[in-house]
Amino acid sequence: MLGAIEAGGTKFVCAVGDEKGNIVDRVQIPTTIPEETIGKVIEFFQGHSIKAIGVGSFGPIDVDRESRTYGYITSTPKPGWRNYPFVQTLKDALALPVGFTTDVNAAALGEVTLGAATGVDSCLYITVGTGIGAGAVVHGQILEGLSHPEMGHILIRRHPNDSYQGKCPYHHDCLEGLASGPAIEERWGDKGVQLADRAEVWDLEGYYLAQALMQYILILSPKRIILGGGVMKQQSVFTAIYRYLPEFVQNYISLPELPDYIVSPGLGDNAGITGALILAQHALDA
Repeated sequence: MLGAIEAGGTKFVCAVGDEKGNIVDRVQIPTTIPEETIGKVIEFFQGHSIKAIGVGSFGPIDVDRESRTYGYITSTPKPGWRNYPFVQTLKDALALPVGFTTDVNAAALGEVTLGAATGVDSCLYITVGTGIGAGAVVHGQILEGLSHPEMGHILIRRHPNDSYQGKCPYHHDCLEGLASGPAIEERWGDKGVQLADRAEVWDLEGYYLAQALMQYILILSPKRIILGGGVMKQQSVFTAIYRYLPEFVQNYISLPELPDYIVSPGLGDNAGITGALILAQHALDA
């Protein structure tokens, strides 16, 4: 059996299963302070016989194996978690191999292996919710380099009728600042689930996300794009993206049939934890 952790800013999902995504046990732990949360994580895994653990974590994180802070959560604003040695803490407590990447990279790995991107060797997974993050698999490998992708913080053109200043504490009106769930709530005065019948909300959301997708397509050329997260449960956003993306691309490149190319997660809300199980198998095989 393998262990998996999907470490989020509000909760940790821990699971035991196999590399095919079959889960035999799972627990959800609130994200509080590291000593409390990681203590409960370790206690959960000590109750199971596992061979390795895969971790998909909120970031930013250090994924450079040559770095002295490899395996750390680094510059997060979340209290208590800045410069936290996540991987080493797990290794010290459990004495197991640990695979480590971002939560969205793990989700991309899950989707390309067992989900909506099976049959292609590259995909982009984007989550649009409390924040906006993206992970990528290119030729079967998770995309990492100097760091990991931080695609939620790209700059996009503001809609001419949008005067909202933006929610991002670093860049104000980057993609995350204009199109995340909290930005929607602050701009329109209510949570997205309460705005389902407001077509103008989702049209503006699709306008911003389509701009971002154009940039990702031009730079990475993914063979499939998967859009997850709470905001993307509004199907009207997909409709707006399908309308705006060709307008932005202007036939510069040939786009596939968009409803088959830009899709919802095949694994649903299990994309991240499934990818973490696969990551654990990779760590065991390394």
